[in-house]
Amino acid sequence: MPVRRKKRRSSRLFQFDKSYLAQYGVLAGVDEAGCGPLAGPVVAAAVILPASWRHPKLADSKLISADVRRSIFKILEKCALAIGVGIVEADEIDRINIRRAGFAAMRLAISRLATTPVHALIDGFRIPDCEMPHTPIVQGDNKSAHIAAASIIAKVTRDAIMEQWDDEYPVYGFRRHKGYGTKEHLAALLRHGPSPIHRKSFAPVLASSLSEPVLTSE
Repeated sequence: MPVRRKKRRSSRLFQFDKSYLAQYGVLAGVDEAGCGPLAGPVVAAAVILPASWRHPKLADSKLISADVRRSIFKILEKCALAIGVGIVEADEIDRINIRRAGFAAMRLAISRLATTPVHALIDGFRIPDCEMPHTPIVQGDNKSAHIAAASIIAKVTRDAIMEQWDDEYPVYGFRRHKGYGTKEHLAALLRHGPSPIHRKSFAPVLASSLSEPVLTSE
């Protein structure tokens, strides 16, 4: 994508937040990563940006490369006024379901902000039982700079967790697919059965746990 187009996209994100900043002053963006994978946690992040902070490549984490995500992540660690991260593990996802787990991770992320915002912008839907006043924004990670920043923190944090789990359970290839249901991952599930970090309530994992693992000479 041309640099000029990237800058326009980034500018739109910051422009979107202007009216909320004018109204509330201290604003947080909240997003999650990892609702779709078959393994690992769901991770949410809440981020408060300085009002004057800008980055020309800021975007929804799904629209930028892993290298750009990591670069912006490091900048946000230094420049953000506050960052909160909430993690809900696979066994809790199985217990309460992924939708509720995503909301729980968001509430945790907000509660872990060192600075309390006046208002939060949330990607997607209103968070049940959340005391923080907030505005839900559908596809907010592609509209709001604060939510886009949160999407990067959540995605990079979760990717790092899955890379660590790859060291523990290398047969599944978590480092490559981060727990999503790729052909490689599904084949590994059939061959080895689910690991302790798989989401047992998810259909492909449940199916693999009901079948006999494929014996190989490996």
